[in-house]
Amino acid sequence: MAGEVVLVTGGSGFVGAHCVLQLLAAGYRVRTTVRSLSREADVREMINRGGGDPEAAIDFFAADLTNDAGWAEAVAGADYVLHVASPFPSSQPKNEDDVIIPAREGALRVLKAARDAGVKRVVLTSSFAAIGYSDAHPGRPFTEEDWTDPTASNITPYVKSKTLAERAAWDFMKTDGGKLELAVVNPVGILGPALSKDVSTSVELAIALMDGAMPGIPNLSFGLVDVRDVADLHLRAMTNPAAKGERFLAIAGPAMSFPQMADVLRERMGDAASRVPKRVLPNGLVRALALVTPRLREIVPNLGRVKEASNAKAKRVLGWNPRSNEDALVATAQSLIDLDLLKH
Repeated sequence: MAGEVVLVTGGSGFVGAHCVLQLLAAGYRVRTTVRSLSREADVREMINRGGGDPEAAIDFFAADLTNDAGWAEAVAGADYVLHVASPFPSSQPKNEDDVIIPAREGALRVLKAARDAGVKRVVLTSSFAAIGYSDAHPGRPFTEEDWTDPTASNITPYVKSKTLAERAAWDFMKTDGGKLELAVVNPVGILGPALSKDVSTSVELAIALMDGAMPGIPNLSFGLVDVRDVADLHLRAMTNPAAKGERFLAIAGPAMSFPQMADVLRERMGDAASRVPKRVLPNGLVRALALVTPRLREIVPNLGRVKEASNAKAKRVLGWNPRSNEDALVATAQSLIDLDLLKH
């Protein structure tokens, strides 16, 4: 790895920053794209907060998913690309194309630029959203063989964007990939240590729990994974020959419900979790509240549903060994305290 160059798209993001940290620690020469070069100071502060060297030699490039400018320069001379950047809105956009177009077209821009520059392999950050959201349930834990149906009922623009972007990436590889290789990582809900006050949508849920911002806890369950393990899986998929042409689910273990999360926070965070709600809201009440609270409408279709997924492939093929749900949740909560992100 000495001298090998890795480009991380979206280095100022939650997953991107952790990928940069681990690449630097492993001895790679790192470069990253940001939408504006003014974000360099933010990225270096995140590296510092994550225990890395803020003065590390990192090359920054300005590039946007919706524009061709900058991508050829960013990938020139790179051995690998981790394409992490993708829109993840905290609320539903008025037009689904606002997230679909940059996700799909951005992925294709990166793949084309990487192919033309002679990059060995691209690792694309997709999502469980591209696997586990269809009208029909397989009746078993979801695996990498499953695909979301983008025409399914109640599908959100974000879920649709991740599905269409990953499909487009695989289709590109079949017809226009040339010698370029592709591997895909499909994380579930990503928690773990936040490195800046500009937190991801999933970390916002932990803030809401810790601050007691909810009148109660919805009966909602989903898979979790620590951001540090997501970054580790990217690095493994980047270099392992067996990862070529494969996708890997990133999930720590069994799905975790909001009530279970609340119990863990109260047990392990002590007084800091004193505002975590104890009341579990009936599904009917959540559905009623969703009529006047737009953000709740997204969760209504999944109330009371448990979607289990398997991490067996990532463990077997890449030797991946993730942290527990509980450890990821507690690390998230502690980082919120350290960053002074809680109101109370």
